Amino acid sequence: MLKRVFVAPDPGRVRLRFAARAVLGIGLAVVACAVAGHSGTGAVTGGLAALLALFTVADATVRGQAVTTALLPVVGLPVLAAAAELHDVPVARDLVFLAVVGAGVYARRWGPRGHSLGVFAFMTFFVAQFLHATPGQLPELYAAVLLSVGSAAAVRFGLWCYERRLPPPPVPAPSAGTGLARVTTRQAVQATAGAGFALVAGQLVSGQRWYWAVGATWWIFVNTASRGETLVRGFRRVLGTVIGIALGLLVAAPVHGAPVPTAVLVAVAVFGIFYTAAVSYTWMMLWVTFLAELLYGLLGVLTPDLLALRLAETAVGALGAVLAVLFVLPVTTHLTTDAWIQRALRCVHACTAEAAARLAGSAGADPAPRVAELEQLLGRVRLSVAPLVHPLNPMHGRKRRARRVLALLDDCAREIRGLVAVAADPEASHDARLAAACWRVEAAVEALTRGSEHITAPAEPPAEPALAHLHGLERALAELAEPLRAPSGSPLVGA
Repeated sequence: MLKRVFVAPDPGRVRLRFAARAVLGIGLAVVACAVAGHSGTGAVTGGLAALLALFTVADATVRGQAVTTALLPVVGLPVLAAAAELHDVPVARDLVFLAVVGAGVYARRWGPRGHSLGVFAFMTFFVAQFLHATPGQLPELYAAVLLSVGSAAAVRFGLWCYERRLPPPPVPAPSAGTGLARVTTRQAVQATAGAGFALVAGQLVSGQRWYWAVGATWWIFVNTASRGETLVRGFRRVLGTVIGIALGLLVAAPVHGAPVPTAVLVAVAVFGIFYTAAVSYTWMMLWVTFLAELLYGLLGVLTPDLLALRLAETAVGALGAVLAVLFVLPVTTHLTTDAWIQRALRCVHACTAEAAARLAGSAGADPAPRVAELEQLLGRVRLSVAPLVHPLNPMHGRKRRARRVLALLDDCAREIRGLVAVAADPEASHDARLAAACWRVEAAVEALTRGSEHITAPAEPPAEPALAHLHGLERALAELAEPLRAPSGSPLVGA
């Protein structure tokens, strides 16, 4: 896990820029709230609104991202008003909260924008519980949200819009079917059922901090598409929370909410959340827990008992998610995993073609964006296959095949990065054998995606660097045929 976080490839330093921009944008939002004279509650609300605006908006184009960012307050402010107005009406508050959970997950059917707006709506209601917002505070909280989302947008789309030079990120294809045949509908029912369990059980654990359990259930469902992914995510959330609590006891508690060191540590936590999110959910949860501890330190309520309560509520929320995905309209993983593997293989071919065109002297060929896209697709493959390679998975045969698939896909990515590095060398020249090698890569990808049983193994590797990388790529693709073509009745990913 440590290796995956600190030495994971970061083409174009996208994760680094993503995290650094988040610190800048959230910092600007908090400073703007302070200059505007908002209270600590307003500043915390604004900071979290800016964090969500920078973290959750993931449309394929910059223009789409700007539109979604502008829509966040349109969705969030009415939810904030409902949460504050129902603060002293527990039954109505709880029912509205569950409705927000279901609607937020259901909105995923409209792609990244629906997902972002659903997350923002849920977190707005959650933050109102976190801060015990009342109707009298609404004008200040409205102003803080608007000011902070605007500050985050100014940084993201004005000061530092690195997305303009990147390829559109891969997004899942819309799920097929209608009604309960759609994954988003089934997950909306699951999330609502799990959140209902977490809400009731969480209130039995604590009448004041019950919303932690609902929050744990919600975030376990985010970015998952099957019961296996959800189960693994629940385990990782609990593990990250445990490690984060230990870090908080060592670092956050001794600070006692002192403004300057807390501000520095908050910046570190924000950077950690954004930098690790793409490679390790456990590490991201560690930093989320640490950030929550720092905020409670600022509010003067951070104690060991509070941290123990957070762990208990997180466990309750994880249990709610587990029960929901196991017994309420369970969603299988096979089709999802197969689709992401096929997209990754086709991206391998696209990377190869761009690199070969660059070596052939094409001025417009640029394989670097394709490499960034490949890394994102491989990350989604790892997430989908994670249930099979988890240490607690008892199906050892499938685990071995899944690990073999991941290792060979990583080999493909490594050879692609090497090929792109060679293509970037101005001294590199075109070799007539490159076209034939690229054709063989294309044929291997087509054979794998069509389900062909026969893929020709490559000959001995040549000495020329570009051809050597292509040879390694051919070998990895040929070896992928065996683990991807499991015997009937024993698929790579079970039902």
